[in-house]
Amino acid sequence: MFKILRKKALNDSVVLMDIDAPLIAKKAQAGQFIIFRVDEYGERVPLTIADYDRDKGTVTIIFQTVGNSTKMLAQLNEGDYILDFVGPLGVASHFENVKKAVVVGGGVGCAIAYPQAKKLHNMGVEVDMIAGFRSKDIVILEDEMKAVSDNFILTTDDGSYGKKGFVTNALQELIDAGNKYDIVVAIGPIPMMKFVCKVTEPYNIKTVVSLNPIMIDGTGMCGGCRVTVDGKTKFACVDGPDFDGHKVDFDELMRRNSFYQKDERSKECRLLGGNGGKDNA
Repeated sequence: MFKILRKKALNDSVVLMDIDAPLIAKKAQAGQFIIFRVDEYGERVPLTIADYDRDKGTVTIIFQTVGNSTKMLAQLNEGDYILDFVGPLGVASHFENVKKAVVVGGGVGCAIAYPQAKKLHNMGVEVDMIAGFRSKDIVILEDEMKAVSDNFILTTDDGSYGKKGFVTNALQELIDAGNKYDIVVAIGPIPMMKFVCKVTEPYNIKTVVSLNPIMIDGTGMCGGCRVTVDGKTKFACVDGPDFDGHKVDFDELMRRNSFYQKDERSKECRLLGGNGGKDNA
């Protein structure tokens, strides 16, 4: 059993929790994830580790209440317990010979982009960060992202806050301004990551994306999280979740992620194997 030490609503549908998990906090790295199960009847849900504190023994998760399991988790409060909390899983993010980077987050994907930016910032890398949201009312982690960025740009689709437009527009403007990036890290909805890669590809800028395919066991046994990268089958849970964005078959990934869309919209959906992807991605 894992105790909820802190609970904070970031907006109407996104919740942050600090979980007492000292063994996971001891090993956790940016880019890795956990799998939780609320109770013995719950489905296994993967969530990226948003932050961790080795001294306090806590792991921070951020999730959007979009399915039965995340709604059940959101109903718990500080002092309550989660049955299962397994991790860290996946390959930690590795950044080598990076002097200047831009990290691009979209929506709830900023919960994953933030620890990547934090890791780069702590390495002494010059970090530009672009965070995109549909509108002002769903903005999350603004202060946290600013704190780990040398240059922070916030965009909204409707122009209600920050710069009006998409993250790809802001990224193109930074490139056009003469910025020379060693790496671009893009995390968010699949279409967003796909089009960020289309922006960077003509300039041959290394672009890393964090993928969120359907995931069940998190250990590479089920094959549910398979993705095609450079024409080869990879498993996001053990080979990723970070991949070279220029080599990812995004169209296939979108088709696979929409396979259970009808069931996910049903109130009766209780897929014991998985939830159709990481809730915070």
